[in-house]
Amino acid sequence: MLSPPAPKYLNLIKIRLSIMAFVSILHRISGFLWILILPIGLYVLELSLRSESDFRALQQFFEYKSVSLFIILALLFFIHHFLMGIRFLLLDMQIGLELASARNSARLVLLLDILALLLLIGAWWL
Repeated sequence: MLSPPAPKYLNLIKIRLSIMAFVSILHRISGFLWILILPIGLYVLELSLRSESDFRALQQFFEYKSVSLFIILALLFFIHHFLMGIRFLLLDMQIGLELASARNSARLVLLLDILALLLLIGAWWL
């Protein structure tokens, strides 16, 4: 028996992803964004070490709320990517491969992401 032909158009908004697929896609996005952010971070580090006046200029630049928000988002990308890396490492070691435990580990990553967001926002407001 022949299988039906594959659809030619997929509406990605209407597709209901599992939580495991959702966190996996976020992992890929966070990794891509970190590749984009890393050169900026290295440039900022270089500026901070160049001279005392550049360091003070960077301090003033980081006082802007939009810059602080960017830093919080960058840290969230890093935290999510790090946690998912640990999750994938455990899966590679054959730990948590059962469907229920894989779903629970994906939920745990999202819960830890939310906790990290709350902690970073709390630190931002202090």
